[in-house]
Amino acid sequence: MNLIKIESKDNPKIKHLRKLKNKKYRDEYSEFLIENFITIKDAFQAGYKFKQIFITAEFLEKNESKIKKFLNKECYLINKQINESFSNLDTASGICAVYDKLDSKINFKKPIIYLNNINNPGNLGTILRSALAFDLKNVILDENCVDLYNYKVINASKDAIFKLNIQIDQNLELLKQIKEKMSIFSTRLEKSNALNILKKEKVFCLVLGSESHGVSLEIQNLSDDFIKINMGNEIESLNVSGAAAIIFNQIYNK
Repeated sequence: MNLIKIESKDNPKIKHLRKLKNKKYRDEYSEFLIENFITIKDAFQAGYKFKQIFITAEFLEKNESKIKKFLNKECYLINKQINESFSNLDTASGICAVYDKLDSKINFKKPIIYLNNINNPGNLGTILRSALAFDLKNVILDENCVDLYNYKVINASKDAIFKLNIQIDQNLELLKQIKEKMSIFSTRLEKSNALNILKKEKVFCLVLGSESHGVSLEIQNLSDDFIKINMGNEIESLNVSGAAAIIFNQIYNK
C-alpha cells in the first residue's frame, strides 16, 4: 500500500480540498468531495472511481482490510487536524475522496422527474434517493435548485447520484425539448387530478416544485396537466420529499 504523507494544512492539495467546499470552485474545477466511506465504496462498486483519496491514520487502522482494494496511486495519509481543516462535517470522518463531476444523459424513453427550485439540500438528496428506490432513473434539476454536489445533498442521497441519469437545465431548454416528446404533469394543489391519471401514461415528465412556492408559473404554462395527492383535511400540504416518495411509489406500482 503506497500512501503519500501530507503533514501541513498549507499543502496545495489540502488547500484545493478547502476550495471544493465552495460551489464556485466545484464548478471551476468540475470536481466534488465525498466524506462517507460507504458512499465511496458503493460508488466504486458501481464503476465510479475517485481521482484522489485522503485518509487519516486512525481511519486506516480501523478499516485497512476494507479499504485496500479501493486505494490507487493518488492516496494520501493525513492527520486528524488536517482532516478537520477541510471537512464539511461537524465530526471529520477520517476519509475524503475527490471525484470528477458526473456526466450522464437522460433516457427519453423512460419517465423523467423534473425538479424546480428545490433549495433545501436534505430534500433534494432524499428525492434523489427515493427516485432510485422506485426505479425512476431520469432526473433533471433546473438552475434554481441547490447545487447537486452540496455535501448535504450527497449525504442525504448516499450513492444515488452515481446511479441516476442527472442533468441540469438552464432557462427551461431541456423542459421544452421534453414537451416535444411526452406530456408534462406538474404538482399543484388547486384544479388537479388524482395520481392515478399517471397510469394512462407510458412515458411522461413529472415536475415537483419548491418547498415554499410550488411549481413556477412559467413551468405551469408548459404543463399538459396537473396532479395532487389526496389527503385528509387536517393538513394542507406535505414536505416535497415526502410527497415525492408517495408519487414515486404510485408510479412504480401502477
